[in-house]
Amino acid sequence: MPVVSVSREGEIAVVTVDNPPVNALSQAVRRALFDATTELDADDGVKAVVLACAGRTFSAGTDLSEFGKTPMEPHLPDLVNRIEASVKPWIAAIHGTALGGGFEIALGCRFRVTVPDAAIGLPEVTLGIVPGASGTVRTPRLVGAEAAVELVTGGKPVKAAKALSMGLVDAVVQGDLLQSVLAFASDAVARPLPVPLSQRTVAAPASTFWEDKKGAIAKRAKGETAPLAALECVRMAVELSFDEALAFERKTFLDLRASEQAAALRAVFFAERAARRPAGLKGVEPLPLRKAGVVGGGTMGAGITVALRDAGIPVVLIERDAEAVARGLANVRTIFEGGVKRAKLTKSQAEAKLAGVTASTDCGLLADADMVIEAVFEELGVKRTVFNQLGRLCRPDSIIATNTSYLDLRLIAEGVPDPSRFIGLHFFSPANIMRLLEIVPIPETAPRTLATGFALARALDKIPVQAGICEGFIGNRILKRYRAAAEALVYDGVPIAEIDAAMRDYGFAMGPFEAQDLGGLDIAYLQREGARANGRDVPETLGDILVRAGRKGQKTGGGWYDYAGDRKPQPSAVVAELLAGKIARMTAHSAIAGHLVGEMAAEGDAILAEGVAGQPSDIDLVEIHGYGFPRWRGGPMFARAHSHRQQDV
Repeated sequence: MPVVSVSREGEIAVVTVDNPPVNALSQAVRRALFDATTELDADDGVKAVVLACAGRTFSAGTDLSEFGKTPMEPHLPDLVNRIEASVKPWIAAIHGTALGGGFEIALGCRFRVTVPDAAIGLPEVTLGIVPGASGTVRTPRLVGAEAAVELVTGGKPVKAAKALSMGLVDAVVQGDLLQSVLAFASDAVARPLPVPLSQRTVAAPASTFWEDKKGAIAKRAKGETAPLAALECVRMAVELSFDEALAFERKTFLDLRASEQAAALRAVFFAERAARRPAGLKGVEPLPLRKAGVVGGGTMGAGITVALRDAGIPVVLIERDAEAVARGLANVRTIFEGGVKRAKLTKSQAEAKLAGVTASTDCGLLADADMVIEAVFEELGVKRTVFNQLGRLCRPDSIIATNTSYLDLRLIAEGVPDPSRFIGLHFFSPANIMRLLEIVPIPETAPRTLATGFALARALDKIPVQAGICEGFIGNRILKRYRAAAEALVYDGVPIAEIDAAMRDYGFAMGPFEAQDLGGLDIAYLQREGARANGRDVPETLGDILVRAGRKGQKTGGGWYDYAGDRKPQPSAVVAELLAGKIARMTAHSAIAGHLVGEMAAEGDAILAEGVAGQPSDIDLVEIHGYGFPRWRGGPMFARAHSHRQQDV
């Protein structure tokens, strides 16, 4: 079947792109579309052309597999210009998504018509580049500079209704899209056509607009170069001629496409896509997830419950007594109410989600659940008691999962009838927001159980990574080494605030010591104390000294830093005294960050050697989605592999 076909509906030609799965604009598609413009311009029986796409979407844009290869004509900017210059007006019939180059093709059309659930956007900045086929140049000529900056620098698609209100599309139609667009086309050709976008002017915004936006975007980007480059492209679209602005955009696009940030973001993109459907589980059918159970209504259990409800899965929430049931349900309600306050949910949506939660002390309600997730206190005896009950009460084919962060799953599963249905699902707090899900099988875990874990991740829109059994799995094991390496720098006299500043400069939202103060130093301290109580030789850390002095972080007004009535960390004289005896020395931030990232990657090497992770990209995904590693750096394994030089502290 050809990738592009042409049919006739009276005086309207319909050009259909059929390049599954997302109608990427490969060289073959571009050539066929370019040839179609010539063919249809020469056809006197054609008055207008409808551009449609087969399958589930319009076009997700450029074929990323062509990146890094020698570009082949026709180039996308030339195709967009050719469509716009056609004698016959083209109308884009948009369903699904029109993203990146897909939307730029639509910008070349004289009109754009969508269905109500379509989404439109220019997400190139999320891949470390800018639009390269007039997205930054035609968009401001269509909707103005301010709206174009929002669309281009943020990278987030907009739904059809907002696209219509912004002026990105000309109509949103109900019912059959093609028939509606054919009617739209017949009406459009009977009236004067709008001026092509390349011939329109764009009004200059207020004099302070560009500097204001530059400051706001730089703060949000945290080191990413593409958003600021996209802003500059829009500015050039306002200040230069169309052709000059198009040339500036194309040069910026090509320069960024060859950058290390773009390579990192592409690597993450492909790793995320592969992670959702592991090759080893191809052909393995997961268990349908029609009803789930959650045991434990604390912070983690409530977050897991909300995540399940956001995916439309009814939940039975079990707690030990009536008071705990009420508290767990209140935790869930608070999360939904927060969504209403932030305008993420309507009040009726929140009420409907909450209505799908059955909270009780009766474990018998779990009997018909397809999956039950345990989220109780991190203590082996407590968890084994829970699974002893679940093994007796749940359906023989249901899946029972633990949310443990550190414990050995094999010990938790001891005595569970048919351990083939047992698995670890390590959510990250807050579980309804954090996208990482470590999936940890035991040796007896069946392929169908594992496949169901990955299916759950897809349903919850999370990034799944399979991990082997060890203390801390992938993420917490690397975190432990990262923190130990940061403390070692303090031992060597590097100021705490400088270490945190170095990691912020690298792209983290906060440094290791700020993060510990936020989460609470006592959490890791109690874990170490538990290991010591079990006879393990766990060396004392600097954090232990602080916790024993009553400094547990922000919640006690002091941890590594002092907090005077707010969350702004201040260097602490008390900490300096507690950790006295070191000669402070200043060190370049790049060297500090290089050293700590190198320590993460070294632990990653050990994890790979032990088979705890399957590939380096799994480690990178864990660090990006669970621990705040800057996405545009690609993760510690990618960053180390692509570093130009090693720096020592």
